[in-house]
Amino acid sequence: MEKIDHQIGIGCLEITDKEKEYVMDTLDKKRLSHGPYLTKLENTIASLHGCKYGISMNSGTSALRTAVACLKETEGWKDGDEILVPAVTFIATSNVIISNGLKPVFVDVEPDYYNIDPAKIEEKITERTKGMIIVHQFGLACDMDPIMELVRKHKLKLIEDTCETMFVGYGGKPVGSFADISCFSTYVAHLITTGVGGIATTNNPEYAVILKSLANHGRDSIYINIDDDRTSDEKKLFDIVERRFKFVRLGYSYRITEMEGAIGVAQLERKDEILRKRQNNAAYLTEHLKQYGDFIQLPATRPKCEHAFMMYPIVVKAGSFTKRDIVNFLEKNNIETRDMNPLINQPVYIRLFGNIEDQYPVSKWINENGFYIGCHQEITQKELEYIIIKFGEFFAQLKNTGV
Repeated sequence: MEKIDHQIGIGCLEITDKEKEYVMDTLDKKRLSHGPYLTKLENTIASLHGCKYGISMNSGTSALRTAVACLKETEGWKDGDEILVPAVTFIATSNVIISNGLKPVFVDVEPDYYNIDPAKIEEKITERTKGMIIVHQFGLACDMDPIMELVRKHKLKLIEDTCETMFVGYGGKPVGSFADISCFSTYVAHLITTGVGGIATTNNPEYAVILKSLANHGRDSIYINIDDDRTSDEKKLFDIVERRFKFVRLGYSYRITEMEGAIGVAQLERKDEILRKRQNNAAYLTEHLKQYGDFIQLPATRPKCEHAFMMYPIVVKAGSFTKRDIVNFLEKNNIETRDMNPLINQPVYIRLFGNIEDQYPVSKWINENGFYIGCHQEITQKELEYIIIKFGEFFAQLKNTGV
């Protein structure tokens, strides 16, 4: 097969007529601030993931940052208190701990599923440990039963970083339904997209009020939406007028517009199709790449779980070539790759925490050898076949060199 003349990306942006219709509806109604589309997006994401309340924001990172800030406020955490976090994750997961004046404590991850290793958690708990952020990475849930046992035993607060995982569960219970607060991302190339965006979900009404306030400059939650002062009750109206420009805590400007909400609602209408296509594409890749199992570790699905396959992770096994060898070959042939969310070896973290990677052997192995490619719903059959052919060419070269 000839070289494909375009990049096969790790993500996609699929905009249909429905997204365009809903966005035009917001423009025709001259409603760009929080309105019915965002409300529907919030409520639907929350409901699909076992929660009562959803609060939209401008990114999954913002959702995580306000989640930590909310729990710090309600639980009385002090600067320097410790929050456990996996040693392999996108850097935002850990950054939001630092930006809230808390200390991230890293926990090594599983060698097969790449999520936080429950067997390594308890040894990291100290008298200053207040909570934990777990990350459902690449589309697969963490091992929640032992994690929840530790949460209850040590009375920890739990945040689920579900930015890479939606619409799947663990043991029949959806991701996002285990934690005090869960955080989703709808950034470009995620499972569903709004362009920019994120949502925090919770079953705690107090947390919901605080999260809304934090995302709106710390405003008194009596007035968050421009519809909040539309009431025929004069006493209630005057109370709102008195308080609607009051700010009760230090907050942020994390709002998004109805246009993002409109795109998200349209995307949700196709969520089952999106998930099915990703899973089918991943299955195709696995079926045709398993012949190279002596050289590369392919993604596995945990028992009792589904996999959403936001991406397709691969780890090079010890042997005759490096990750950089195969990554450079794929990139040269227009197959985009990304490293598997290395964290503790990032230059900024080496400056902050020192060279600690040797303390986390599985994470170090993944950092040195792991990468991912795309398996999103826009990849065509021709592109899938091309990917398999190029992997075959790479391994044929190895064979020809006597490996």
